[in-house]
Amino acid sequence: MNVIDEISKIGIVPVIALDDAKDAEPLARALCGGGLPCAEVTFRTGAAEEAIRTMAERFPEMLVGAGTVLTTEQADRAVAAGARFIVSPGLNPRVVRHCMDRGIPVIPGTATPSDVEAALELGLDVVKFFPAEASGGVGMIRALSAPYANVRFLPTGGVSADNLRDYLDCPNVIACGGTWMVQKELIAAGRFDEIEARTREAVVRMLGFELSHIGINAQDGAEAERIADSFASLFGFVKRSGMGSVYAGTAVEAVHGARRGRNGHIAVGTVDMGRAVSHLTRQGVALDLDAAKRDANGRIRVVYLQEEIGGFAVHLVRK
Repeated sequence: MNVIDEISKIGIVPVIALDDAKDAEPLARALCGGGLPCAEVTFRTGAAEEAIRTMAERFPEMLVGAGTVLTTEQADRAVAAGARFIVSPGLNPRVVRHCMDRGIPVIPGTATPSDVEAALELGLDVVKFFPAEASGGVGMIRALSAPYANVRFLPTGGVSADNLRDYLDCPNVIACGGTWMVQKELIAAGRFDEIEARTREAVVRMLGFELSHIGINAQDGAEAERIADSFASLFGFVKRSGMGSVYAGTAVEAVHGARRGRNGHIAVGTVDMGRAVSHLTRQGVALDLDAAKRDANGRIRVVYLQEEIGGFAVHLVRK
């Protein structure tokens, strides 16, 4: 498994500071239940090492890493506990070389062109951008990406539910680190249900799921025209012809003849098809990838779920 690729597919890395290792198990369960099987457990507390061990052993599906790693000794302890990647707030060449020599993915912190060049000199092309908002945010990342087009960033520090999509829309951003769904106050109070709900909300914001349109199966073209006419006359939707179907506005599609779905199909839009496919697959959803429609670059544009829901086929469509 390529750890960096997996981080990119997940899209959000919850950054966690645990004061008590007993909270590691329910926290990991909440993150996995909310759709983010990933955690960067910071070495700011004495519970970090045991927390990493608990998560790694009891939730093998999770991608667990160690953050705020400042020394080679901390890196070794984290890896021995089960950490699969190392993150640091700054760029310490000794720590970076130590991790690279051991074959452990390491993502050091950068904030300036000089930091990025130091990372390149060490052979890295993925770095943390920290503290993201205080260092110029999205604008700074875009500015750095111009001369350093092959460098990819993991922004952390000030990333929130409100600006998450702004960061993820940057082509050179592989994922974002954040704390808003795993705040220490929530953990200390044992409010793991709320953490799971916030995690699920973060995933929805990242993927931008929303109903795109509903397709209704008609017996033939004449019935499809009548269905579209009904919606157009009742609600003022503009009628237009598609390929093998008739639309009433953008929300209703009357399809000529039976296609997928006993009654028709439901299209759900997403702003990030790659991560949406990865997310659903991790949830155990079977997708008909062999029949997926792709663009000229091989990226999926449309893909159906294999199972119907309520007599409707369901497909994802790229916004």
